[in-house]
Amino acid sequence: MKKKSIINELRDYLMITIAMISYCIGWNVFLLPNNITTGGVPGISSVVYWGTGIPVQVTYFVINAFLLIAALRILGWKFCVKTIYAVVVLTSLTALARHNLVGTHLLADQPFMASLIGAMFCGGGVGLGLANNGSTGGTDIVAAIVNKYRDISLGRVIMLCDIVIITSSYLVLHNWEQVIYGYVVLMVTAFCIDQVVNSMRRSVQFFIISDKYREIASRIAVYPHRGATVIEAHGFYTGHQVKMLFIMAKRRESNTIFQIINDIDPRAFVTQTNVIGVYGEGFDKFKVHKMTKNGYEIINRERAEIEKLEEQN
Repeated sequence: MKKKSIINELRDYLMITIAMISYCIGWNVFLLPNNITTGGVPGISSVVYWGTGIPVQVTYFVINAFLLIAALRILGWKFCVKTIYAVVVLTSLTALARHNLVGTHLLADQPFMASLIGAMFCGGGVGLGLANNGSTGGTDIVAAIVNKYRDISLGRVIMLCDIVIITSSYLVLHNWEQVIYGYVVLMVTAFCIDQVVNSMRRSVQFFIISDKYREIASRIAVYPHRGATVIEAHGFYTGHQVKMLFIMAKRRESNTIFQIINDIDPRAFVTQTNVIGVYGEGFDKFKVHKMTKNGYEIINRERAEIEKLEEQN
């Protein structure tokens, strides 16, 4: 278990690194050279750079340092350490990109295409980072805090936080067309974030009918370490009593489960379906708002009124 935990941690850091490379490409290759604003702290850094000439990596690092200090108590060290790593990696990559890509200006006459491609790289990077317990910092931290307590779309939270930032770019660019391209970046980025995060967290449901259900369940319990529920079933046509396994797993574990079933009983009858959300041990945690004292009072008052009406009837 310790070895598996270390491998998972290393995998998270590797995926966060890839995520930051993707974001760096979108921001420094497609957006900044075309004076197109993105959201969050990178957007603030871009506006400050266009207005004052301060390097974007400096502003980005300083703002995130303050946000991370404020987030330590809420999100915990595990999230913040990986976010600090992501911020340092993106700051370093941005510094390298700004130094080595001087004069590089892709899609100079096609700002709309630059907006779309840059947003896809940025949105994919942010989504990949969030799915692996890290982020690029900034409004991602705000979104992570909200998502910890409420089941709200991460992309939507980030979008709401970034509208003001993108609109403020008019103060230095004095060009509403560039602001509109910024809104395009915002929408595409939010869409890509949701697609990446949801695809990586998607779960699947298995129903397995097999005479060798014990062996299948035992193997799956060892790896990928998923429990199984045995359901008593009855074949309508044959009249036979059968055992059916009900199993919930992550989508990435599907191939492993199919291999186990094929090794033990190639004749097994199996159905697999996608599920929207799975909550409980080994999956996501419930995100519910704790009811206030006033809420309990309202429920008790309504319950008393219902009981009074029932007595009258």
